[in-house]
Amino acid sequence: MALPSLSLSLQFGDLKDAARHRAALPRHTVIRCIRHALEADAEITVRIVDADEGQALNREYRGKDYATNVLTFDYAIEPVVMADLVLCAPVVAREAKEQKKTLAAHYAHLLVHGTLHAQGWDHETGEADAEAMEAREIEILAGLGIKNPY
Repeated sequence: MALPSLSLSLQFGDLKDAARHRAALPRHTVIRCIRHALEADAEITVRIVDADEGQALNREYRGKDYATNVLTFDYAIEPVVMADLVLCAPVVAREAKEQKKTLAAHYAHLLVHGTLHAQGWDHETGEADAEAMEAREIEILAGLGIKNPY
């Protein structure tokens, strides 16, 4: 079965330790992670930001005044998935260290997570939805050679 097509814009904000984050997110890896999570063709922008930008976006769009690991801005699901995924580099790095994961593996998980959100998956609507989304993430990540992140 062919994977959906993806038009990707990969952007890096003004980051401390930018080389480390760029090394963990080569374009071909970002494309692979997202395409494996897609159920339809997509146009997605992935932006890697610092804590200030991440906090400002989370505050403005979700009313939560802290930087979070990934924000998904979904604009369309059909006929083409259109979304922006914003990943906060310092939060991702801190979580990877706390969870004893590689930075690349944690980014892969969050790319899959954000891509599922862009397609309507939601873990905040109830326990059954959260369990279904986690199971789907685990399945996709296993297909990418990444162990269960939970």
